[in-house]
Amino acid sequence: MRRRVVVTGLGAVTPIGNDVATTWRAMRDGVSGATLITKFNASTFPVRFACEVKGFDPLTVMERKEAKRADPYTQYAVVASVEAMNDAGLGQGGFDVDRTGVIIGSGIGGLKSFEEQHDTYRERGPSKISPFFIPMFIADIASGVVSMRFNARGPNYATVSACATSAHAIGDAFRTIQYGDADVMVSGGAEAAVTPMSIGGFANMTALSTRNDDFASASRPFDATRDGFVMGEGAGVVILEELEHARARGARIYGEIVGYRATGDAYHLTGQLPDHEGLQRAMRGAMSDGGLTPADIDYVNAHGTSTPLNDSNEARAIGIVFGEDAMRISVSSTKSMTGHMLGAAGGLEFIAATLAIRDNIIPPTINYRSPDPECGELDFTPNHAKQRAVRAALSNSAGFGGHNVSIAVKRYTE
Repeated sequence: MRRRVVVTGLGAVTPIGNDVATTWRAMRDGVSGATLITKFNASTFPVRFACEVKGFDPLTVMERKEAKRADPYTQYAVVASVEAMNDAGLGQGGFDVDRTGVIIGSGIGGLKSFEEQHDTYRERGPSKISPFFIPMFIADIASGVVSMRFNARGPNYATVSACATSAHAIGDAFRTIQYGDADVMVSGGAEAAVTPMSIGGFANMTALSTRNDDFASASRPFDATRDGFVMGEGAGVVILEELEHARARGARIYGEIVGYRATGDAYHLTGQLPDHEGLQRAMRGAMSDGGLTPADIDYVNAHGTSTPLNDSNEARAIGIVFGEDAMRISVSSTKSMTGHMLGAAGGLEFIAATLAIRDNIIPPTINYRSPDPECGELDFTPNHAKQRAVRAALSNSAGFGGHNVSIAVKRYTE
């Protein structure tokens, strides 16, 4: 018998809010997080805007020395994890540390630290490289730091699968509890890739929108005039818990995670199979794993990056998988507001899907003005949130390298 797994805590640091409540309110209101880049001088770059985290202070939960030795991606992960653990009622302990684990991934890791230390090496020589450089840079260290924060001694590792990273993390955490290797898991992802090398690299591969004079509406998933994604950053972390463990302590339950499927395209470095066939298999697998059918799903939080091929491929995949139910379900891309948070995207988007179930509200796809025939006639929840009953939802993620993930979450019932 596979054990039931529920969501009991949420935490987030995003371009539209430094906690879950602020972020969710901004999502429902359709707020864009895009601004001109402030983290470095981008005046000579072809892309000069991004969805940056704003007004963030790691010292709200970290000691000054600890924060100084942590890359921003780790800082985001720690702050989001503390919020999630407090939200779950576990922030002060009261749990079996040997049955509590952490899986927090990052698609890129400490890129800011890498760039800064490389500059130091070039300008001042190898002796001036910080002794903290390696633990600041590596992609697993956020998971390690969070585990130390809570003395969580269960399974502890990071997932790295580009933009599917935190969806893999949550799916793996789900399986870990389901099969009895832990009772509580802290899981999700963090990213801080608004840096010169990242913006320059993504821009030169023509993945980013170049709407420098219209950046607030540059992220426009499924719109016919979309021209690329907008870089985002932040963290999305959830607390997953075995049902009886949660009930025994009277925990608040946001929803029940019931299905997870990960697939690979084995096709292309950055492109997807036609009609996103790998994501089709992931969606079908997640529903089958959770004992759900297309008729049970009311909402799909799409990967929806605002790039031409991804959006049309994903829209066709949804249409194929859901068939006659495709026109009934609501679809939206919250990346239209947060930008693409890369390895943190799946974590935040799973949170959005879970809150959609709690509140019976679909966050919108903003900046949607021109329907694209290549995306079909799905309900993309254009520009304004929609009130509707949401019994179950899918959260989709995909990443360079051909990684696909779909997670099914539903309303909790006894």
